[in-house]
Amino acid sequence: MGKIQRFGKVIEVKEEKLKEYLALHDDRNPGVRHLLSKYHMHNYSINLHRFDDGKYYLFSYFEYSGDDYEGDMSLLADEPENQEWWKLTDPCQVPLKNRKLGEHWSTMTEVYYNK
Repeated sequence: MGKIQRFGKVIEVKEEKLKEYLALHDDRNPGVRHLLSKYHMHNYSINLHRFDDGKYYLFSYFEYSGDDYEGDMSLLADEPENQEWWKLTDPCQVPLKNRKLGEHWSTMTEVYYNK
């Protein structure tokens, strides 16, 4: 097992798709949770916040425990079940304009971690 890496990501969610997105992530919907574990992603959470401008944003956090993050994310992206999941979730989201090339969710910079 590799060193634990922590990731925070952000993306806008369309207000008209908010109910649909929340239903997809309801505890009764297994989604692709088993794939997250398969590719060494743990303690995955998504939080929602509505900003003063009225737009909704999703903030995700997860810990990665593998030895090859890029490789595992590539394998995860190639999983047919995950591709089907993205067909449901992607239309609910608006990627940020200033994201890095190739990103859907924008990676945030960790400022502080309390060990």
